[in-house]
Amino acid sequence: MGPIRTSGRGGGTRAAATAAVGVLALAALTTGCRVETAGAAGTTAPAPPPTASARPTDDAKPGGATSGPPTRSAPPAPASPTAPRTSAAPPTRSPSPPPPPEPETLMRTGDTSERVRELQARLRQIGHFDRSPTGYYGTTTQASVQSFQGKRGLPRTGRTDTVTWERLLGMTRKPTAAELKPPTEREVAKPDPRCMKGRVMCISKNSRTLSWMIDGRVVSSMDVRFGSEYTPTREGTFTVFWKSRHHVSTLYDSPMPYAMFFSGGQAVHYSSDFAARGYSGASHGCVNVRDEAKIAALYAQVKDGDKVVVYH
Repeated sequence: MGPIRTSGRGGGTRAAATAAVGVLALAALTTGCRVETAGAAGTTAPAPPPTASARPTDDAKPGGATSGPPTRSAPPAPASPTAPRTSAAPPTRSPSPPPPPEPETLMRTGDTSERVRELQARLRQIGHFDRSPTGYYGTTTQASVQSFQGKRGLPRTGRTDTVTWERLLGMTRKPTAAELKPPTEREVAKPDPRCMKGRVMCISKNSRTLSWMIDGRVVSSMDVRFGSEYTPTREGTFTVFWKSRHHVSTLYDSPMPYAMFFSGGQAVHYSSDFAARGYSGASHGCVNVRDEAKIAALYAQVKDGDKVVVYH
């Protein structure tokens, strides 16, 4: 083709521009780049996709792309069946049972009866009463009942109620006549030779017993208590010179029932204190008897002038 001719300055400018475009197109072909058309001028070409070797330089952010092939997570374990949740009903309070009634009191301090005598005999069988039964519920019997109650886990009231009595009956047997009314608590001492003739109240301080004897034969025996070391009972041979059934001491203002005087103001008589306290107490010199039934029988037999022998 022959050269193109242009007229004037404008034609020269267009020819130069055309030549420049041709040069750029030739350069693009040699470098492998895509040639943009004239109408796409001013737009930005999209960035090439990342290569497989490219790695992020910091931790992946939520929602961001991660490099490398996706990892396959294990399927979730099937949920174990659970029992349906039920709401627990509020606990109900049952009404408190009424307290048991108080046991009835059968015997207490100050009582005198054959039932008290049986109580004492049964307590003695199991070692809670250390003397012969008297039938009088004194402080000694009260302490014995308290001891029994404490051993069995019962309230230590000292009173014999229905619960205490039933427990005692279940642990003991019915007392014999000798257990209910034994002659003495201790073994009767061998009589003094002065007691072997006539009608004699033979009284031993050693065995603490009194034996009513007629011509060397023992008619009855009973426990006795004497005076303290400050008011001792006199020893020797005496005679009964006065009897007083309802006597009261003018010196000590104390009752001395069934009194049989043998030496000054000293007498053989019944003592409720001896019946209640036993040998923990003492007289003011008299010979105390604690079995009222026995001394009542003795009082009926003894006469003025009968002999009294007190020996050790």
